[in-house]
Amino acid sequence: MLKRSLALAALCLSASLTHAAETLRVSAIPDEAPTELLRKFKPLGAYLEQQLGMKVEFTPVADYPAVVEALATDRLDLAWLGGFTFVQVRLKTGNAIPLVQREQDAQFTSKFITADANVNSLADLKGKTFAFGSVSSTSGSLMPRYFMLQDGIKPESYFSRIGYSGAHDATAAWVQAGKVDGGVLNASVWDKLVASGKVDTNKVKVFATTPSYFDYNWTVRGSLDPALVAKIKAAFLALDPANPAHKAILDLQAASRFIETKPENYTGIEEAARAADLLK
Repeated sequence: MLKRSLALAALCLSASLTHAAETLRVSAIPDEAPTELLRKFKPLGAYLEQQLGMKVEFTPVADYPAVVEALATDRLDLAWLGGFTFVQVRLKTGNAIPLVQREQDAQFTSKFITADANVNSLADLKGKTFAFGSVSSTSGSLMPRYFMLQDGIKPESYFSRIGYSGAHDATAAWVQAGKVDGGVLNASVWDKLVASGKVDTNKVKVFATTPSYFDYNWTVRGSLDPALVAKIKAAFLALDPANPAHKAILDLQAASRFIETKPENYTGIEEAARAADLLK
């Protein structure tokens, strides 16, 4: 009976591992609405399935810490992370691997926005209300806060009230609706919202832009099969904007193309997080 039970347990474990090996489990930080994340990923997921010869499954998560925890506990294989969430994963696991980033992620910026015609600088927002995105967002919270602190602005005492919208598109909606006097979001989402007409530039304007920094990347868990890791990286690097099908995928990712990245690129993000007292 014991041998039979052990054999059954081994069979179940083997089946579970086989299923995991046949499916690439993917997610992303929820910096936009879940429906938008799924829309953006669908063509990319189909492309990866074709290139890797395996099923690719995308699962949205509720918040930023959920992505960090899922990668750290091997419940995800690949995730789209911001620079700060990558630093958190790397510190938690010690071996998470950043594979690729978009070209613009090496020179990323955040935009400060307002619907108040009298606001032309952060000085004009003193004593008014302000919105960040998620507290774990690199471009919607960490780096704008870091640059404000460098200028002697401590948000909690500088503004009358601070809110966290949870996502970049939500921050723009808060500002446009007058829920807050000003806010900050990543430049890529701002450009997309303007291009799609989802923000009214007759009402909302950009009044400042941060210095540049490294941001988003696609990261794999450190325990993933190295051969699969190499195939995933090659698939991203093979996306060619001269190929119409590939360009459609790249456009949804707001990417001109993907380039290789490395952990050292995010040292500045870690330093900013420690300076802002967001890492212990």
